[in-house]
Amino acid sequence: MKNRRAFLKQSSGLIGLSAWHIFQAPKAHLSFSTLGCPAWDFPQVIQHAVKNAYSGIEIRGIKGNLDLPTHPIFSQSNISSTKRQVQDAGLKIVNLGSSANMHFLDPKKKQSNLDEAKKFIELASQLSCPFIRVFPNDLPKDQDEKETVQAIIQSLIELGNFAKSSGVKVLLESHGKVIKSDMLLHIMQETNHAQVGLVWDFFNMWSITKEPPAQVYSLLKKYILHTHIKDAIVSDSGEKYTLLGEGNAPVKEALHALKAGGYTGYYSFEWEKLWHPEIQEPEIAIPHFSKNFSKFWQ
Repeated sequence: MKNRRAFLKQSSGLIGLSAWHIFQAPKAHLSFSTLGCPAWDFPQVIQHAVKNAYSGIEIRGIKGNLDLPTHPIFSQSNISSTKRQVQDAGLKIVNLGSSANMHFLDPKKKQSNLDEAKKFIELASQLSCPFIRVFPNDLPKDQDEKETVQAIIQSLIELGNFAKSSGVKVLLESHGKVIKSDMLLHIMQETNHAQVGLVWDFFNMWSITKEPPAQVYSLLKKYILHTHIKDAIVSDSGEKYTLLGEGNAPVKEALHALKAGGYTGYYSFEWEKLWHPEIQEPEIAIPHFSKNFSKFWQ
């Protein structure tokens, strides 16, 4: 009888453990871009990330300085301390946002932008950061569109080759005028490089093309390694950024597509405070995103 009771107790414990594994809710990894807090120094960024249950930081700039490779906190004398601050806080730097544009045909402009991206790759490697972001970014009217797209592809291949031994991947953001799913798919298929992928900013695409996010995700899923999440009221008079859930962007559809598709990367809140100083302060927007995200993702 004693052995039977022990067996039943052990069995019930195993059943409970099994049920816990079955019903344990998956966890979304949240980060925010420092584009949303241009007045904060780096210790403030870390402080607010920890306080508001973020696990990642996407660095676009620090106190408005976007030239990250030359920023003092990433100098050779300070970079180890900067990494330690991030690690001690239990955080991860998940992406470095460069301003490099891949659409130029002019040789000097093209090389200048490639050089900038390469400096970001080197910095990301030193920081053990998995990604850097580059822009497509334009389809200039004075350039043949096919030549522009080919220039973007060639530049991504060059950067992918440069990044091969760095542990860093180069991600093209759906941004500017390169926001149609068929064009992005063509660019990714023709680039066909293990070190190259996409940052999916569903809003940048939907606000112009009105392509359903679920449809876009099904086409680009293979290449999406990072995301930018934001909401806004889109009307005939333009766009007005809002806190998550207060706009008319299809946030829930995009998040459900990512979750259902098995996306395991970061959901990065991109609050464009640096470009739009009139929107809510980061002390309001950044906590709001982390507190309300699950309402739209679950």
